[in-house]
Amino acid sequence: MGRKRADSSQKIDIVIPWVDPGDPVWQKDKAKYSGTVTMEEDDRDIRYRDWDNLQYVFRSIDKYAPWVNKVHFITYGHLPKWLNTDCPKLHIVRHEDYIPAEYLPVFSSHVIELNMNRIEGLSEQFIYFNDDIFLIRPVKPEDFFRNGLPCDVNIPNLIVPVLSNFSPIVFNTVGIINRHFSKRQSMKKDPAKTFNLQYGASGMLRTLLFAPWGNYTGFYNPHVALSYLKSTLDEVWAAEPEILTETCRHRFRDNRDVNQYIFRFWQLASGRFTPYTLHGHYFKISGDNRRIIRFVEKKKYRMICINDDEFQGDFEKAKAEINGLLERTFPEKCSFEL
Repeated sequence: MGRKRADSSQKIDIVIPWVDPGDPVWQKDKAKYSGTVTMEEDDRDIRYRDWDNLQYVFRSIDKYAPWVNKVHFITYGHLPKWLNTDCPKLHIVRHEDYIPAEYLPVFSSHVIELNMNRIEGLSEQFIYFNDDIFLIRPVKPEDFFRNGLPCDVNIPNLIVPVLSNFSPIVFNTVGIINRHFSKRQSMKKDPAKTFNLQYGASGMLRTLLFAPWGNYTGFYNPHVALSYLKSTLDEVWAAEPEILTETCRHRFRDNRDVNQYIFRFWQLASGRFTPYTLHGHYFKISGDNRRIIRFVEKKKYRMICINDDEFQGDFEKAKAEINGLLERTFPEKCSFEL
């Protein structure tokens, strides 16, 4: 019997968070709280800068994933001037529409992500996008969900808690997973989800190398659009309300936080996923972006993340280069635009 495909009767939504750092209301609200930021927190402007290419995210979805049921667009309250608010597939979600009032105003992506299950009308199966992820080839529902489960890769990683980068937050998140799941028991329960050809040769090798560790040391993060079950978010909230609530109390990103990866790691550790190659690639913007341009022009992957990763070079030059590439790739307006 062949592998079951995605159930076409099940709706699949997309969630995209976005912020406009040029909005004077947002700037004023952020300034009220920036003066109280602790050493553990991060309110740097680099966390919020806008590459002005969100329209290409929507164009890529409209062109290559027309089967998507609804796009839930999360915003502080501001909207792009080009956005077609009457688009039947668009659901505009302001922070106050779903984030509990006691956590507002908030300037941390972690709080925005951890409360996604509260979005009104969100489907059980949904895909989480960031505003730097673009589809560059056609995708199908079964690229994200099979057998009613999210498609993902269960490849181990080693998290080193270096305070100068993102790792403390992921380190915290993995600690929660080890509190609830035994790596060895998960491997015994369904070895095909631990050792699977879908992970490729390098993924299989990493699994073998990390096999002696009894606890989870981390999970490989592909940095592409991720598939989630809304019920997973509900379950994690029920199991770990203290750490999620504490994270939501932080108005800015904090090294003591957990983030949305807790939902992904939970799905992997519980076996609530289907092994499947994600067919995406993560790129960091730099002073030389020829490799990114080449990969996009040749459409080597189904989706791509073009991340600035705290890029310190010539911002305007890199922005013009990347946006020129995206305009050539997606020259036509879509249904989400005026």
